Amino acid sequence: MKGQDPYCIRDFVPDFDAIAAEFAERSRALSGRMTMRANMAYGTRPRETLDVIMPEHPTADMPLHVFVHGGYWRSGEKANYRFVAAPVLAAGGVAALIEYDLMPGQRLPVLVDQVRRAVRWLQGHAKDFGADPDRMTVSGHSAGAHLASFLAATGPEESPAPSLPPLRGLLLVSGIYDLSDIPDSFLRHEAEMTRAEAATWSPLSSTQTPCLQRIIAYGGDETAPFHDQAAQLHEKLRSKGEDSQVLSASGLNHMSIVLDLGDIDGTLGKRLADLVASD
Repeated sequence: MKGQDPYCIRDFVPDFDAIAAEFAERSRALSGRMTMRANMAYGTRPRETLDVIMPEHPTADMPLHVFVHGGYWRSGEKANYRFVAAPVLAAGGVAALIEYDLMPGQRLPVLVDQVRRAVRWLQGHAKDFGADPDRMTVSGHSAGAHLASFLAATGPEESPAPSLPPLRGLLLVSGIYDLSDIPDSFLRHEAEMTRAEAATWSPLSSTQTPCLQRIIAYGGDETAPFHDQAAQLHEKLRSKGEDSQVLSASGLNHMSIVLDLGDIDGTLGKRLADLVASD
């Protein structure tokens, strides 16, 4: 596969479309059996909405977990990722999935701001659906992991520093933490990310702020950038005295790792449930 773009996932995952179809099917199945408040507005733009999914037996002051989907900033729909809520619900938590605008129609700072605002909205309304705003955790996949990382990071040109929501933990799955290669990748005509955006919004060049725990996960069968950047972010955090754990999920690629995340018996699904249930 020499010479292939390591960010072009379709080149490395032959059953890409079949796995994507399984995302949608599992999400439809979960949506049909769980209580859900869909498309709640956290802002005024059409895509500034979120879904809240309740566990089968709600209790008082439940933990709240937020998931941010991927799609290389230029695609993706939260409805196709609802299945990721399964381990959250199994742990007795409330699950929320965020929607956000897409590039190139909107620029990267807008997407970062939307994820931050959505999480602040959820914390402000947590008690409306029986959740404890002080027991919030967040996960994200791929571009969603990149966006979620800025819930506990400040970009180098953000002045004054943004108000960031307090979180009990972050689970970053298969994220892109150095965007410098993206403007020249296969995405150059799809996301149209500029070099200035890449420099300004790379987590590896941003100031990481305290978070009780960060888990940086990637699939063992993913391409080199996902391995390398996970290790680099881990080292950056550790050098600043921040809690950071790296998790390499053997045998999983950039797509199958999401299926594992949404599986209550999966390596990442179990880790997600533990994160949600932790005090």
